[in-house]
Formats: sequence, C-alpha cells, structure tokens
Amino acid sequence: MKIVFLGAPGSGKGTQAQRLMAEYSMVQVSTGDLLREAVAAGTEPGRRARQAMDAGELVSDEIVLAMIQDRLQRADVENGFILDGFPRNLAQARSLEKVLDDLGKQLDAAVLLDVDLDILMKRLTGRRTCSINGKLLNIYFSPRAEIEACTGAGGELIQRADDNEETIGNRLEVYRRETEPLIDHYRGAGLLRKVDGQGDMETVYGRIKDALGL
Repeated sequence: MKIVFLGAPGSGKGTQAQRLMAEYSMVQVSTGDLLREAVAAGTEPGRRARQAMDAGELVSDEIVLAMIQDRLQRADVENGFILDGFPRNLAQARSLEKVLDDLGKQLDAAVLLDVDLDILMKRLTGRRTCSINGKLLNIYFSPRAEIEACTGAGGELIQRADDNEETIGNRLEVYRRETEPLIDHYRGAGLLRKVDGQGDMETVYGRIKDALGL
C-alpha cells in the first residue's frame, strides 16, 4: 500500500508506521532521512539543500520533492511505502500528487491518528529520559514501577529543553494551522482513514490495520 500518515506531534505516527513497515515490508520515506542521505552523497538536490542550510534557509519544497521522486523510483518501494513528515500543508500535498502522477503511482490511503489535545500535551510535556539507562519514560503514562526503578537507583528523569509547554503549544498550533486542512483534502479525495489514536500501542495498531483492510 501507498500511505500518508497524518497526525499532530505526539500522536504516535512514527511508532505505528514502523510496525506497519516491519509486518508488511513497506518502506518508510522520511524527508529527514532523505535530506541527510542526499547531502552526504553529494547529489544535485543534496548540494542545493546544503547551500540552503549553510545560508540558514529552509530547504525548499522543490528540493524535497526531487528527493522524494528519486526515492520512489527505487525497486524496494514495490511492496508499498509510508510517507513520513510530508506533506505538511495543502501546497505540498498538491505537488506530491503531481510527482506521483508522473511516476504512475497513486496513494491508497491517508491515515489520521486522532488524539485529544490534552493527551497530546501530556505525551509530549511528560517525556523524560532516565539518566542511568537512557530509557524513555513519561511521568503521566509510564508505570510507576518503571519510574521508581530509575529514581530509586539514583537516576534523574531528564526533560528535553524543547519539551516544554510553550514550545509544544507552538508546534501544535502550527499543525492546526498548516496541516489540519489536509484532513478535509484527503477526505474529499476519498482517501482519509480516521483512527482513534488513544489507548495502548497494540490496540491502536489493530485499529489502523482494520481501517486499511489489512
């Protein structure tokens, strides 16, 4: 299948995409990974991206789309792919559709992981890393025994600097303003698969497979 994953930061897109890819041999097409790979390889899009980054500018959609187009022509995408981190707005979605048309490929679904705002805030602001073993915990959702195993052994629960309410609130606002319009876009195209993203990982994964008919 050819899938776009939608959902706010903290909705669990990355975790669930990894499970789908492992079970069904799909390929993750991550714009971040493509960018790093192209820069390291010194490809033409990579050189242009490096110039933009060195100048303190954002890498243009044109460059990102060139990388995606190149990636989707490799043989390993024949079993399907999941687009991770792209598109983020309507303009990118329309440009992506043109690239897919040129390649003779069509999306099968846009999966939306739907999670309440209060839960998202707790998932993101509650993230902590144990200073002893590096385990990722959440002060709101992790079992108390796991948290106490860290603190009881003398470890600290370390919060990333950007996991504060102000920064996360800004990220969620950008998502609401720029990315949420994609929901109606893909609904209108008959591709939207809305999935309740709350609950344990196994339950949510089962809902995704049901929504995709897998």
